[in-house]
Amino acid sequence: MKRRDVLSAGLAAGSIALIGANADAATAPQTAKRKFKLKYAPHFGMFKNHAGSDPIDELRFMADQGFTALEDNGMKNRPVELQEKIGRELARLGMEMGVFVATGDFRNVTFASNKPEAIEAILKDIRTSIDVAKRVNAKWATVVPGVFDLKLEWDYQTVNVIDNLKRCCELLEPAGLTIVLEPLNRLRDHPGVFLHKVPQAYLICRAVASPSCKILFDMYHQQITEGNIIPNIDYAWSEVAYFQVGDNPGRKEPTTGEMNYRNIFKHIHSKGFNGVVGMEHGNSKPGKEGEIALIDAYVASDDF
Repeated sequence: MKRRDVLSAGLAAGSIALIGANADAATAPQTAKRKFKLKYAPHFGMFKNHAGSDPIDELRFMADQGFTALEDNGMKNRPVELQEKIGRELARLGMEMGVFVATGDFRNVTFASNKPEAIEAILKDIRTSIDVAKRVNAKWATVVPGVFDLKLEWDYQTVNVIDNLKRCCELLEPAGLTIVLEPLNRLRDHPGVFLHKVPQAYLICRAVASPSCKILFDMYHQQITEGNIIPNIDYAWSEVAYFQVGDNPGRKEPTTGEMNYRNIFKHIHSKGFNGVVGMEHGNSKPGKEGEIALIDAYVASDDF
């Protein structure tokens, strides 16, 4: 699709979406004119200039643009009443819930510890997350396994992480919820985190050996940490349950950096991926113009 055509499509869709965003809750959702090949999942705030500050209106806007999923890292911190309302609206719109953060710590040793207080805190987060998942019909929740311990050999820490994840899975498996482990880059955003590479997450998931423990492959982080995105997707494929997007540098929408997301999306689609692809990035431009540019970027990157 030519750039001019993509922009025109985005502008037209934006106009249509404004009608849907202001529609009465009782009306049926508008049928989107476009159909993406993958389940790209925006987050709240991404379309606030078009849809306003009400998350329900923003959900409707997303659906009107053809997006069939949502992710919300902060879902667990939202009031229970709002969680339930979001869950009902997702169901009404035929949208799928992507990840929310089940547990994540960027300053303390958590999963790498075998101390009773660390174990109990982890399991408390998991129990709460199971309740949240039921309200919004979520299948996946993100886990960041804390930072590494400077006073303990690395392999002992790895065993602690595996043991703690097994404890989590004893709760998760009966609930039908999968935690997805997210390797984060240490070079730019998260120095000190224990989990920072996809091969490391792959080893841990194979050791845990549970359908409730898989990998969240955040391509922004892994482009910084190790690159080689498509081959690493193939190597880790059996343990990958979820993808997230962000171009590098800048962590904005596809087409704004060095990554060829059109080829990456084509590869994921060719492998039969039917899960959610989370849009965990910022908008490269402000205002409504930036929101249209974001939609255009996904239309272009999905054109394979």
